[in-house]
Amino acid sequence: MPLALLALALGAFGIGTTEFVIAGLLPDLAADFHTSIPAAGLLVSGYAFGVVVGAPLMTALGARMPRKTLLMAVMVLFAVAHVLSALAPGYGALMAGRIVASFAHGAYVGVAAVVAADLVRPERRASAIALMFTGLSLANVVGVPFGTFLGQQLGWRSTFWAVVVIGVVALAGIALLVPRGPRPDSGLRQELRIFRSGQVWLVLAMTALGWAPAFAVITYVSPLLTEVSGFSAGSVPIVITLLGVGMLIGGPIGGRMADRALMPSIYVLLGGIVAVALVLIATSHTMIGAAVTITLFGVVASASIPPLQTRVLEKATGAQVMGSAANVAAFNLGNAIGPFFAGLAIDAGLGFTSPLWVGAILGTAGLGVAVISGVVERGRIGAPQAALR
Repeated sequence: MPLALLALALGAFGIGTTEFVIAGLLPDLAADFHTSIPAAGLLVSGYAFGVVVGAPLMTALGARMPRKTLLMAVMVLFAVAHVLSALAPGYGALMAGRIVASFAHGAYVGVAAVVAADLVRPERRASAIALMFTGLSLANVVGVPFGTFLGQQLGWRSTFWAVVVIGVVALAGIALLVPRGPRPDSGLRQELRIFRSGQVWLVLAMTALGWAPAFAVITYVSPLLTEVSGFSAGSVPIVITLLGVGMLIGGPIGGRMADRALMPSIYVLLGGIVAVALVLIATSHTMIGAAVTITLFGVVASASIPPLQTRVLEKATGAQVMGSAANVAAFNLGNAIGPFFAGLAIDAGLGFTSPLWVGAILGTAGLGVAVISGVVERGRIGAPQAALR
């Protein structure tokens, strides 16, 4: 694999760290800004919303820029956003810094996936995308725990300064290792034309619905472990680390599966997410069963990312960067959908296993959309296939 992929993965590592580390810093942030933890939690949802909006918006603004130049510009924006966050005098300033960083997040991941795919032979595209996304998974295993520890020991601002350093190193790696490609021939109008494609919309729907179970489960895994499985609060981080290890393992597996057979791998992995969520309903009542199944859930969920991202590159002909960025937005829409419905289920008194049922239902819907996409592609329904391309 080209060394440039490592530079792209490092940028993804910084992005993954800042996206999730904020959860571990909420008590310190709430105390420092004299606000409630739920109010501080808006720093998480505000970031996710910013990715959904910022991914296509930033990509549209950089439609005529060479991809390497756009990556470097976005990484500069990412680093500047974290300088602003580290120096934030109040809650509003920190929220502004988070939203700016989220705009950089959406554009970076979308463009980096396309660049990663272009660095290798066509039959290795999904594996290259998986390696780039490994940076996000590694952030959950290394970056988030370290960032949380650093923030607890030296104050939350130190975590943001650490992310600035990661951003600067990633910027240097991109500048030195990523080859300079030609200026894109397509303009904004051509980039936006992909949204006329029914197949692109089907990919975005299967991504949002297929990924939603991951965050429906992950968001409420702590109360599941303590209230259902019998873990102590101090043991929860260990199991969450196992989840992160599973996600780290799953990405390359999904990449290899997608390189061999793209749509079958999507069917298998989305179906696997549903199956493991249902199994976890039973195994969550024992500590060993819960730990093993949650690890497996991380493997299957993470493995679904490369095929879904590769699918949108396949269908977004002539505007792969916009298609990739839109799919990143769809992943983050799933980040919002899953916890929202899981939270409603818990509030309705259905217990802490109810997010697993929610995840299974949403995952089944995502699998259904994938099947529809495959059937349409094979021309087995009445609508003319050409109208969906």
